[in-house]
Amino acid sequence: MVLTAESVFKVFGTGDGSAGAASSNASPNASTNKALAKAMALAHDGVDRAEIQKRTGALIAVRDVSFTVSEGESFVVMGLSGSGKSTLIRCLARLVEPSAGTVTMWGRNVLELDDDELRQLRRHRISMVFQHFGLFPHRTVVDNVAYGLEVQGVDKDQRRSRAIGWGDHYPQQLSGGMQQRVGLARALAVEPDILFFDEPFSALDPLIRREMQDELLELQERQRRTIVFITHDFDEALRLADRIAIMKDGAFEQVGSAAEILMSPATPYVEAFTREAPKAKILTAADAVDRTSGDGSQRSSSAPVASVATLEEVLPRLLASREPLAVTGDDDEVIGVLRHEKVAELLGQGPNGIG
Repeated sequence: MVLTAESVFKVFGTGDGSAGAASSNASPNASTNKALAKAMALAHDGVDRAEIQKRTGALIAVRDVSFTVSEGESFVVMGLSGSGKSTLIRCLARLVEPSAGTVTMWGRNVLELDDDELRQLRRHRISMVFQHFGLFPHRTVVDNVAYGLEVQGVDKDQRRSRAIGWGDHYPQQLSGGMQQRVGLARALAVEPDILFFDEPFSALDPLIRREMQDELLELQERQRRTIVFITHDFDEALRLADRIAIMKDGAFEQVGSAAEILMSPATPYVEAFTREAPKAKILTAADAVDRTSGDGSQRSSSAPVASVATLEEVLPRLLASREPLAVTGDDDEVIGVLRHEKVAELLGQGPNGIG
């Protein structure tokens, strides 16, 4: 695995709400450590975030989070405001120090790196794209794009040649979409192994946001970068992710593919997001196929559909006939059939919604 997080916690705050003010004889560090230890213990016991804060004055921003990311995977963390998702990604890059746990990249615990090793990691192997662009207003577009190379020590002529084509405009002369393109170009210029995105498109207009998502998908198709992407938009998560983590109150509610989350939400909180999701655009024939075999049960007079076709693509044909549709796999062999009842169930249409 390229990236592994194990039992990561981040706790903010110091007081001890259950015992009142700290003793005047206790040092600040002792008081802080006491509050941290108590908050962690309560978290391990399953006490909710609000109650922990009430008892200790400490906020559990990230709570016992564990996950892995494979090379070339797009791993999207989706959560509402205050869920802890931005704190989590900052813990991964050690922009914020975790209170407990480990973060491993390429077999090395990032939390054990000294300052120089951490700088080298950030300069050469990881890049981050922020929500509010993070561009230098006094630098031209070319110099913003080339900044990471400058930090690496690349000479001026070489870094400008790699960043050329972005013009001599300044950030304030660009639209929001163009500014974020510059931010993405700056992150890519150093050719990182891992890209961290912290809600990079949330400040953009819907149309520009969609265009930026398209560009990221095209980039992944060409380069297969390892990506950890933070968003509060469930539709964006469904569109961009190989796997999605749904985050609430600092903890992961569920981790899985878009299809797994849409078809089998683990908690009522996750299910609430799936109700209005565009399931027909995400789920495929493979997700709905009936693989039951039998004498002729998988045959249909209609031409078969590919297992990778979305339900949106096959619905017109399914609705046009009372017969099930045969589904073929990668080798063009029939692997099962699509039945009206199963598709209606997956799409939440009820027994009379299809066919």
